Amino acid sequence: MSSKQDDLKETNTEARFEFKKEEKSAFKSEKGLTEETVRVISEDKDEPEWMLERRLRALEQFQEMPMPTDWPGQPDLSEVDVDEIVPYIRPDVDVRAGVDDWTELPDDIKDTFDKLGIPEAEKNALSGVGAQYESEVVYQNMQERWEEKGVIFCNMDEAVQEHEELVREHFMTKCVPPSDNKFAALHGAIWSGGSFVYVPENTTVDMPVQAYFRMNSEGMGQFEHTLIIAEEGSEVHYIEGCSAPKYSKFNLHCGGVEVFVDEDAHVQYSTVQNWSKNTYNLNTKRAIAEKGGRMEWISGSMGSKATMLYPSTILKGRGASDNHITIAFAGEGQDIDTGAKVYHNAPETKSTVESKSIAKDGGRTNYRGLVHIADGAENSSTAVECDALMFDNESTSDTMPYMEINESKVDVAHEATVGKIGDEDIFYLQSRGLDDDDAKQMIVSGFIEPITEELPIEYAVELNRLVELEMEGSLG
Repeated sequence: MSSKQDDLKETNTEARFEFKKEEKSAFKSEKGLTEETVRVISEDKDEPEWMLERRLRALEQFQEMPMPTDWPGQPDLSEVDVDEIVPYIRPDVDVRAGVDDWTELPDDIKDTFDKLGIPEAEKNALSGVGAQYESEVVYQNMQERWEEKGVIFCNMDEAVQEHEELVREHFMTKCVPPSDNKFAALHGAIWSGGSFVYVPENTTVDMPVQAYFRMNSEGMGQFEHTLIIAEEGSEVHYIEGCSAPKYSKFNLHCGGVEVFVDEDAHVQYSTVQNWSKNTYNLNTKRAIAEKGGRMEWISGSMGSKATMLYPSTILKGRGASDNHITIAFAGEGQDIDTGAKVYHNAPETKSTVESKSIAKDGGRTNYRGLVHIADGAENSSTAVECDALMFDNESTSDTMPYMEINESKVDVAHEATVGKIGDEDIFYLQSRGLDDDDAKQMIVSGFIEPITEELPIEYAVELNRLVELEMEGSLG
């Protein structure tokens, strides 16, 4: 076995993610979604009137919109009952805006993030880190050298208070309006926590910033909002990690992400999500890229009972580009429906989509994507590649690409492959001294390597650990 595989075996990743803490909270809302609930959340956060008004408008839209039930092959959402979800839990932390010193956190919360390795990641690889526990950010810190350059990295609740003009202009107005879909409207009504990142003109943040979201309580929903604004010529890499322990009741994760990429700016958004197998993961993520702007999405999704996740980018200015890279892993009882949407609304724009999915023990993966090239977006190009790997005859993998091409002077390419781990491949590796499990793990590692090599080494190793544990069936 290689030294890299030895490292994975020796790391108790299962224990890092599957532990759970006794629930302790300073404030907990009632189950369900009503106008009173929305007002209670807004009041507890001492929000300005305009934010309450936006919440209430989103609530009206949520109540008017039907559940999405008519998509071909979509995951079963019949168990998702908002009336059974606790939408808001404020953890028992003295400082409402979070703290900037781990030692000031309550022992149970500090222990949670210690086990997840957040302090070590901050020390070794990050420009800044935020940690959200339940509905609120409990820790936030940014290296002083970036603050001196005008970079802002804080939680969204603080941003509403301290950077009101920027938030009011960008929050769920141009990028992800509540009218986009029912879950975007749900998010707009009861969002809480999340990250605000602002990078000034011509500033390059050369180390990633990270936010980690942890659901600890049973039967809750987590609705964090992430807003990233990269001014002209700036560059930043934002990494998001998510996890939840297993409970008997279903949990709901319904986050929102909005990214604004100004002229010639570059934003990379990476996420490694490891939810428990009773979590429904229903997010809305979108970026708008102006002239010459570059947007990159790198996503690893596993662990949840059902995921519907399709990060999208609107290429608004000439020469803007977008790159989507996705890994999805589905085991028994899991339906991981992921993909990408790209809208080419200007000439000479470019997009690439690379999707890798793995299914075993009857799990299902699906690539659901849309590429739209508008009339007048001449000399644009897009390339979509979907590769699926299955372990057995019970597992399934589908590909549902949809392309709307309204301009003739463009380059369009699509490629899809579906394969099963071959007996001859296993036999060959066994003849070289590997047992059956190690042989399969090596094949899967090679299959996803083109994606993991795009991540910083700490996160690539973590993603490999999680995939290995999913193959063993030991998580959730």
